[in-house]
Amino acid sequence: MTFTAPVLNYTILSPMLIILAGALIGVMIEAFVSKALRPIIQLILTLATLLVALVQVFRIRGTESVSAAMGSVIFDGPGFLFQATILVISIISVFLIADNENFTALAAAIPGSAEEQESIQKGNKVTEVYPLTLFAVAGMLLFPISSDLITLFVALEMLSLPLYLMAGLSRRRRLLSQEAALKYFLLGAFSSAFFLFGAAYLYGYSGAISFAGIRSSVVGGSGNDIFLLIGIAFVSVGLLFKVGAVPFHAWSPDVYQGAPTAVTAFMAAATKVAAFGAMLRIYYTVFANAQWSWTPLLSGIAIITMLFGSFVAIAQRDVKRMLAYSSIAHAGFLLAGVIALNKAGLSASIFYLFAYGVATVGAFAVVTLVRDSSGEVTDLNRWAGLGKRSPWVASVFAFFLLAFAGIPLTSGFIGKFSIFSAAYESGAKGVVIAGVLSSAIAAFFYIRVIVLMFFTDSHEDATTVVIPSVLTRITVIFAFVITVALGVYPAPLIDFINKFATFIR
Repeated sequence: MTFTAPVLNYTILSPMLIILAGALIGVMIEAFVSKALRPIIQLILTLATLLVALVQVFRIRGTESVSAAMGSVIFDGPGFLFQATILVISIISVFLIADNENFTALAAAIPGSAEEQESIQKGNKVTEVYPLTLFAVAGMLLFPISSDLITLFVALEMLSLPLYLMAGLSRRRRLLSQEAALKYFLLGAFSSAFFLFGAAYLYGYSGAISFAGIRSSVVGGSGNDIFLLIGIAFVSVGLLFKVGAVPFHAWSPDVYQGAPTAVTAFMAAATKVAAFGAMLRIYYTVFANAQWSWTPLLSGIAIITMLFGSFVAIAQRDVKRMLAYSSIAHAGFLLAGVIALNKAGLSASIFYLFAYGVATVGAFAVVTLVRDSSGEVTDLNRWAGLGKRSPWVASVFAFFLLAFAGIPLTSGFIGKFSIFSAAYESGAKGVVIAGVLSSAIAAFFYIRVIVLMFFTDSHEDATTVVIPSVLTRITVIFAFVITVALGVYPAPLIDFINKFATFIR
């Protein structure tokens, strides 16, 4: 038996290798650097790692070689756009993570124990969140450029496992946070099992694990169609779980509410980009010739997801749960881009992912500022009159809500218009009609929050707004400026995306 040495293209893999190197250095810092110096060193290291990786992504965007790691990774125009989007969102999320005081002082301590109280009194800070973030980012970068099922599964677990841990690091509502982490882990394990089951059926259908091999079998029709249908169904379950689509959404509200808000922002934005990146690649390349088999089901899921997220959000009295159901509705809107199966749908999906991701991080950054003596306040009833007490904070949050609603002169309007136009061109008129209706429903609960903040009197137990630090200001201002710019003058970014939005098969 002869051993064949793997051929690796380190240039294409370099952004992920840079992130992994930074994460490993972060682990070493946790082991050998004093507690007093860890926060600033970890922050500088994390930001430097992400920035260097972002620069490298732009450097290699025009590379001639598109395959790496023996064909298990493919780097093309959409791969470049997905990776750049993930890194930009991660950078602004790290600013928010660094400024968040709601991480537990000692993750391993039992909630309410003497050990935990002692750690709080000493002013300890959990800095393990920085290398965990980098490990998750590495998995996210690999997910949308994977070109075989094994690599895709490895990337799925690589991005998921750190998030399971990060969701349980809340400082004040420890039990709720740990419950959220456990639910996320258990449901994530089930979704991974479905994904593996689907991968096994696709291998049985095609005799290959590579996307190219499976696509060849789909085009040639050489396998058992039953295996193909089951494989598509179960692989789709794993991907739909990560994007929070109905009926695989049950984890989203609890995890969004229980996790530290900075982690929620990072998870809600960056994970969606990675998951939809992988989904777009699979459906646009591998399953494109089997469109007849998955379009009806995916269209039904998209319609149900949009309507369910919009209707249930109306009944929410917690701002983080409201944003969670809003995220579910947006997953339905993004599925319209998958169903479109054309270049316009791909370009619109990438634009939507960037615009929505940035606005999401900005909205959660504002949530971290509304507090009382016990910490963050997410009860919407206590946000009444916020516009009178802190008009700037309330105005910025209102603007992000209007972007989510798709009001003109915001990035959300351009994103929804583009993605619905692409779906309409492909003939998915039912999905477009449901999307427009659910957008109108969603506008109701967004505007309801705006009315609550500006036109409702404050309660006796009203909240206060803390003065944001420089780090949080950077996050909020960046998100606000990008949301305005993409709503007023989106042409440069749209043209840039159109230039690269073509999958290489």
